[in-house]
Amino acid sequence: MTPGRDVRRLIEIMAALRDRDTGCPWDIEQTFATIAPYTIEEAYEVADAIAGGNMAELRDELGDLLLQVVYHARMAEEAGAFSFADVVEAVTTKLIRRHPHVFGDADARAAGAAKGFWEKAKAAERGGEAGATGLLDPVPTALPALIRARKLQEKASTVGFDWNDPQAVLAKLREEIGEIAAELDSDGPAERLEDEVGDLLFAAVNLARHLKVDADQALRRANRKFARRFAAIEKALAADGRTPVDASLDEMEALWQAAKRT
Repeated sequence: MTPGRDVRRLIEIMAALRDRDTGCPWDIEQTFATIAPYTIEEAYEVADAIAGGNMAELRDELGDLLLQVVYHARMAEEAGAFSFADVVEAVTTKLIRRHPHVFGDADARAAGAAKGFWEKAKAAERGGEAGATGLLDPVPTALPALIRARKLQEKASTVGFDWNDPQAVLAKLREEIGEIAAELDSDGPAERLEDEVGDLLFAAVNLARHLKVDADQALRRANRKFARRFAAIEKALAADGRTPVDASLDEMEALWQAAKRT
């Protein structure tokens, strides 16, 4: 089998890999549950490629993410549930339905995008879903915590349950820090301290949202910055034949500050 630029070739390759008689033993034994972690991992690798500005890497990572969609669709087809074509039809139908100002009649296009239409359309689509009775119910619990916190806050904001001023959120952040300090001075259970730290993180996400900063992306940047500066510490110590284990905290702090300056 040869490579190709048509998505149908990818679907054919996936079918061959899952063939019970001639396919790959590892691919054959996979399930939705075992593949799901790879799907999440590939999405994060796409985000990393975007953050790094590497277009060649992004091309490859998008291919890996597309493979995950084809993989799940193939397993669904084997189970008689749906096919890749059904996935494409579902998403194209949804996009057209949610963008009447682009794909609708002349009146709809002239009216433009109505404020809140996207959320109203999604709510209407969920109308018949079992269990989706509350405003926050549709926010997936499996989302990364920072992303889920932002989505929960955004949902609550649509009905006016929100601060109107970032300064008020900043005050809440200071309040949460004070509660952690008080908890440190108490003899309360460890769960209380965990709760207070959770409240602090939730408030930090809320502040980022009000400042129009993506908390998840901001933390990713902070992680990369920390890793880069710590690597500089290691490099500087290695020049003297040492490692961080051999250095004092004061030495490493001085090297950290030097890394910040450069």
